[in-house]
This record gives sequence, C-alpha cells and structure tokens, in this order.
Amino acid sequence: MSLPSMRLRTKVILLAVLPLVGSLALLAVAVRQQERHLVEREHALVQRAYMDARRAELQNYVALAVSTVQPLYERGASDAAERAQALKLLASLDYGPDGYFFVYDLDGTVLMHSRQPELLGRNLWEQRDAKGRPTIQQLIAQARQGGGFVDYEWRKPSSGQPAPKLGYVIALERWHWMVGTGLYLDGIQATMAQLDREASANIATTMLWIAGIAVFGVGLISATGLLLNFSEQRVAETKLRLLARQVVQSQEDERAHLARELHDGVSQTLVSTKLLMEAAAESASKAAPEPMAGTLAKALGRLNASLGEVRRISHRLRPALLDNLGLPAALQHLGHEFDEAGGAQVGVRIEGPEALLRELPEVVKTVLFRVAQESLTNMAKHSRAAQVDLALCFDEEKNELRMSVTDNGCGFDTQAVYQNPSLGIGLRNMRERLDAIGGRLHICSAPGHGTQAQAIVPLAALKKLGASA
Repeated sequence: MSLPSMRLRTKVILLAVLPLVGSLALLAVAVRQQERHLVEREHALVQRAYMDARRAELQNYVALAVSTVQPLYERGASDAAERAQALKLLASLDYGPDGYFFVYDLDGTVLMHSRQPELLGRNLWEQRDAKGRPTIQQLIAQARQGGGFVDYEWRKPSSGQPAPKLGYVIALERWHWMVGTGLYLDGIQATMAQLDREASANIATTMLWIAGIAVFGVGLISATGLLLNFSEQRVAETKLRLLARQVVQSQEDERAHLARELHDGVSQTLVSTKLLMEAAAESASKAAPEPMAGTLAKALGRLNASLGEVRRISHRLRPALLDNLGLPAALQHLGHEFDEAGGAQVGVRIEGPEALLRELPEVVKTVLFRVAQESLTNMAKHSRAAQVDLALCFDEEKNELRMSVTDNGCGFDTQAVYQNPSLGIGLRNMRERLDAIGGRLHICSAPGHGTQAQAIVPLAALKKLGASA
C-alpha cells in the first residue's frame, strides 16, 4: 500500500468528517440560539401571566376590603367612631403570611398597618426606596387618579428584608383615605430562576446529545475508513503474495531453463570433448612420446573438473530430483552434498505421509528447498558447526508442514542482524519467500548456543496453493 493512497484515503475521511462536524457545530449553535429565544419568550409569557393573575388578585382583594367598609362609608356620617370601626375591620383582613391591607391619609400619614404597627401616626410622604423612588407619593398619586397599580420595594414581614412589591390602591375621597394592599414579587423571580436552570439543563442535555452524535458519526466514519483500509490492505497483501510467487516461479523457471541448457548443451559438448580426448590420450600413449600423453592427461583432468562444475551448477540452479522425485528426495540429496563438502556432518530426517510430502504444490516445494539451501549455505559460511540436522515433517496435531535446520554452531544475535540493513539479507529472503505462500519463518539463535531455522506452512495454505495451481 503506497503512501499517496494512504494520504488520499486520509483526505477522503477528512472530507467526510469535517462537513459532519461542521454541520453538527452549526446545528448546535442554531439549537442553542433557538432554545435561548424560546426561554426568553417563555419568560415573557410566564411573567405576563403571573403579573396578570396578581393584578386581578389584588383588585379582588381591594374590592373585598372596600365592600367590607362600604356600609360605614355610605352612611354619610364622618365621625371618628365609624372610621375607627372601618380601620378595625380592614386590620382584621389579611391573607397568607405576607398579605395585608394598609390605610394612609392622602397627606402620607399611616392610619393602619396590620404588620407594622410601629408606623402608625407617622408621615411617610418623603420615604424613598433603594432606587430613590418616592414610594408613598406614587401610591397616593395613583389613588387620586382613580386607583391603580404601583411597583415599589417594601420590607417583607416573613423575611424582614426589602423585596419588590406590586401594590393596588384606591382613594376614599370623603374620608381622605388611601386604601390598598400588595403582593411581593420575589416568587416570580424564583420561578424565573428555576426556568433558567431548567433551560440550562435542557440546553446542556441537547449539547451532549449533539456531541454524542458527532462522536458516533466520527467514530463510524473512522471505523468505516479503517475497515476499507484493512480490506484494501488485505487485497494488496494478496496481490503482493501472488506477485512474489510469480516472481519466484519466474526465477525458478529461468533457473530450470539454464539448468537444462547446461545439461543438454554445454554438458553434452563437454562429454563429447571428454570422449574425444580420452580416445586421443589412448592413441597418444601408444604412438606418441610420453610428454604428449601427460599433457593430454592433464587436459582430460581439467575437462573432467569443468564437467563436474557444470553439473553442480546445473543441480544448484534447479535440481532435477525436485521435479522428478519431490521435495524429500531433493532435501536428502542437498544434505548429502553439504555433508560431502566437509566441515559439518549433515543428517536428514523425513517424517510424515509420504504421498503428501511428495505431491506438494510446486511453489511450496521450491520455497522450502530454497530455504533449506539458504540455511545450509549460511551454516557452512558462518556457524562453524560440527553437526547439522535437516528435518521435514507434517504435524498432524497443528495441521502444518514444518521444516527445520538446526546446528550446534556459534549462533548469532538475531536482533542485531534484523536491525542492521546490511546484514541478514538471506534471512529476509527466506522470510519473504515463506510469506508469499502463507507460511512463516522462525529463527532461534543466541551467541554460543547454535541456530535453528524453522519454516512452517499451514495445511490451509497448502490446500489453497494446490487449488490455485
């Protein structure tokens, strides 16, 4: 898999993720703004409904109070006894912990206040609230205008603290009175605060849902990208393995062709030359002087050596035994060659079903033979081993074909070899050959403890290669 294709896939994933994230971000902003507008409208509706209900309630309370003293007011008399009786009746009318009536004369003097009796007789005309508004003056002015509502601040009896209040007052002109009551508005503030908290909680929940959807979407796109990447990687690996097998097969075909050419062409020519020189040497020994016979003998010896070398090269390129008698015979012959070469005693063991080992797929036979050849060559060059064991067997429990080359030589540091790019080329070639057929290579070695190279090919890979052959 090439880097440009990976970059392209990354760009494609980003082109899918960024619009999704951007759309969800815009959606989150829009939802947040919409919910804010809804909260503001809800605030206005709730406040309007609350205030309308309170205004109607205050009007009803004042109407009730006026109806209570109406008989006394309509008698036409204006003596102090009737007024005192009216004040007493109004003082007895209260509702709830903070609901009461108050009576002022139109000059601002307190005539009756059931919750603050200490104010009786005091003139509060100049009293102002925390905002600097003349409270009593506003109430009396509204009463003189025929009655109405006034917003102001007043001490709340239940808490003893100033609180916003809505009052409703009317004037009893003949008695020179202002009669009124009021409701504290801190309840609506608490209601609005509760609505704000609920709205904030709803907005937070909505944002969490949007964030969750964003995370899920990004995760889904990423997982899809990884799945596609994995699928393409598997396809690419399959193609690479097929290509590697084709390359190996091409190499083997070329080697087989060279081996046949050497055997059928050069080797036959050398054999013919050898026969002619043998005949010439035999004739020279009878008719020619001794020096010529010796020269011919030397030439014949060198020709025999050349012929042997050609045969060895032909066999190393592509042993005929591998094609004719199968892998076990080729491995036994290979071990015999290295054993005759000296330096180490090579033993070959073949275990397992003979038919299975002999009728292996062509590419498997070639790969295992080359791995054995490379392992024995490395042993001869580097291990200084005295004993080498070459074994080919089929493990029925694990359903895999296993070939191992084990020596008692000097061993080596496998990590150092793998990390150094200039070393271990033969090991990498062996590993790549096995990877191409679905096998694997295990190298077990340590300085002073010998080396074991183990090539493993699962039965599933054998069947697959046999079906595709």
